[in-house]
Amino acid sequence: MYKLYQRNLLIVTVAVTAFCSFPVVPVPAQEAAVLEEVVVTARKRSESLQEVPIAVTAFSAADLAMRGAADISEIAQLTPSVTLEPSRATNSTLTAFIRGVGQQDPLAGFEQGVALYLDDVYLARPQGALLDIYDVERVEVLRGPQGTLYGRNAVGGAIKYVTRRLSDEIEFRIKGSLGTYDQRELVASASAPVADLLKIGATVASLERDGYGDNHTTGGDNYNKEVLAYRISAELTPHEDWFIRFAYDRTDDDSDPVGGYRPFPAPLSGLRVQDDIRDTLAGAADNASSAGINGNNSVESEGFHLSAEWQINNSVTIKSISAWREDYTESVIDFDSLPVADFDAPVVYDNEQFSQELQILYTGGRFNAIAGFYYLDASAANDFDVILAQLGMIAFGLPLTAYTGGSVDTEAWSVFADATFDFTDRASISAGGRYTRDKRRADIFRATYFGTGSPFFGNDTAVFLSATSDFESGKTYHDFSPRVNLNYRLSDDANLYVGYSQGWKAGSFDPRGANFSSPEVVDGFEPETLNSYEAGIKATWLDGRVRTNIALFMSDYEDMQIPGSLGIDTDGDGRNDSFVGAVTNAGEAEIQGIEVEAQLLLADNLVAQAAFSKLDADIEEWILNGVDVADQREVQNTPETMAYVGLTYSMEVVKGTLSVNANWSYKDDIVQFETPLPIIDQDAHEIVNAGIVWESAGKNWMVGLYGKNLTDEDVKTAGYCFGVMDCPSALGLEDNTTIFYGPPRTITGTIEYRF
Repeated sequence: MYKLYQRNLLIVTVAVTAFCSFPVVPVPAQEAAVLEEVVVTARKRSESLQEVPIAVTAFSAADLAMRGAADISEIAQLTPSVTLEPSRATNSTLTAFIRGVGQQDPLAGFEQGVALYLDDVYLARPQGALLDIYDVERVEVLRGPQGTLYGRNAVGGAIKYVTRRLSDEIEFRIKGSLGTYDQRELVASASAPVADLLKIGATVASLERDGYGDNHTTGGDNYNKEVLAYRISAELTPHEDWFIRFAYDRTDDDSDPVGGYRPFPAPLSGLRVQDDIRDTLAGAADNASSAGINGNNSVESEGFHLSAEWQINNSVTIKSISAWREDYTESVIDFDSLPVADFDAPVVYDNEQFSQELQILYTGGRFNAIAGFYYLDASAANDFDVILAQLGMIAFGLPLTAYTGGSVDTEAWSVFADATFDFTDRASISAGGRYTRDKRRADIFRATYFGTGSPFFGNDTAVFLSATSDFESGKTYHDFSPRVNLNYRLSDDANLYVGYSQGWKAGSFDPRGANFSSPEVVDGFEPETLNSYEAGIKATWLDGRVRTNIALFMSDYEDMQIPGSLGIDTDGDGRNDSFVGAVTNAGEAEIQGIEVEAQLLLADNLVAQAAFSKLDADIEEWILNGVDVADQREVQNTPETMAYVGLTYSMEVVKGTLSVNANWSYKDDIVQFETPLPIIDQDAHEIVNAGIVWESAGKNWMVGLYGKNLTDEDVKTAGYCFGVMDCPSALGLEDNTTIFYGPPRTITGTIEYRF
């Protein structure tokens, strides 16, 4: 480990020394520099980050540009207690965890533990939610339960992606990027006032690159990217007291299927382990198993929102947010990552949602408050085949297919309120509550067929063998979640707070549940509840040159919803020929930790950033079949230690400002699932990034060069464990364990012009 630290320190030192060798123009004498104030809307009103008595991290468009951030997963490198990854075998489906709370499975029926908002619109499904960063104003990460200020209750926290508002002047921006792996990106945006009261704008982004590896079966790329996205918006101000905004966005992701790396050879087909961990032999896209979707791998997502604000007077504002979103996915999941159809799964996700939120905001003197109503009507459906061609041929002389079709409809409404009263100029109390009513309806059907594929996926010759599940069920859940927070300003530069908040997530139904073998799945699984206690201090030191934010928290997590899947033997021949969903309400977990964030203005042109979190996450009770297995389980996607250090040096160069950034991040061991599986779990690792950005004095031009993962670390982001070694259960005949990896070392150059 010491050698790793030495190596990383050397890289940072060399980078800073080399970049600082540019000719420097002395900066004219001026007032003492201070750290720039960060403004957020975490409490539905614009406030300084240092005044908000909750744990929140914010990234401005300039911050993200300095890092060359490609998508929101990158902010997890520098945010305490946060894990953001692409879900297994996908490019744009998001797996998000904050303080040990999240959701691993993207299937219908499983709501996310971390709420993602796009311009105040809650995204109910994770497909297409790993948002690319473009046309952004800022990203905010709120840690801990959120419910009394936001449309949808969130157990673990919330991520707010806020797009850029339109300018009062004609504006045009175009940015091009080229990089390793033939990266080529183009983002263009334009906006203009077309009348005194109306502004319109549009942005289009083409984001492409070749794969980090090769598919040696299909001849295609592995881990490539092919995304086309656009957004149009209009802002209307019919009166000085009114503001109306309409926006529509669409993203088409046509990246190739992601195939996994097999750490073991295939015992039946005899294929060896690949030399490169990002190469694959996955052939499902060309196999008959995916003929029903033509081997497609695509995600289409779109939506609009209409927001209106009416400022009745200086104290009262009414806001309405109406939104509709839809996404459709056809995906090829090759569990065996082999040319043969030993364990292939074509899948279709089809999601739609409509939401309506009404807010009343009051601001006046010592009293501030928000009250709101939220309504969500959402439908989530998934259909997939599990094709066990080799097992079927050996056992029966015909391929074997297990089809699963499940849909879960949600109709939910809630009322919420939160108020802050300032007792004195220094002391205040905030209190709030939320009442939620969630109604879930599920329609699940599972069946086994002879043949390559089921009738749903176009195989009309499939021979029906038996149904393993066929039920409709529904349930309504109710909850009241409170929040209270005490805040005391020790001085003008130090803010102390303590608080309690409760997060809650309704129960639902497993869309893979087999009610014929497990009748209890008709009853669904129960809600989960998290009680969080937090204390923190936010302080600014040395006349505004140092900023530190520290939070201590302890969470009691009850009835954790843990989805999983196990291979099962349906005919008693000793071989697993299907699999079944197994959702567990784990009895109890306790998660506690400390989070530290700091900024230091070391010199007028040198800024240091640091972040650190230390978590102690323990499963206290987990009853499975009457036995407490807590000592065999761990909280997933939650590294015990996270650390980040970054340096940014700026100087005047060639009639502009040159900024050099180098940063190092560390994450401790990560368990991918609730059961430790060393073959797919990620050991502790470090990432080193660096960047150089030059911006002209008039801010018309920006040129950047970014290096990411400079030490070329191989980081496991997900995996499947259906092999015969070290896996909970086996499925297929080829020892089907596969691993997915994050990006290798990449270099990207960008140039942007604005007027």
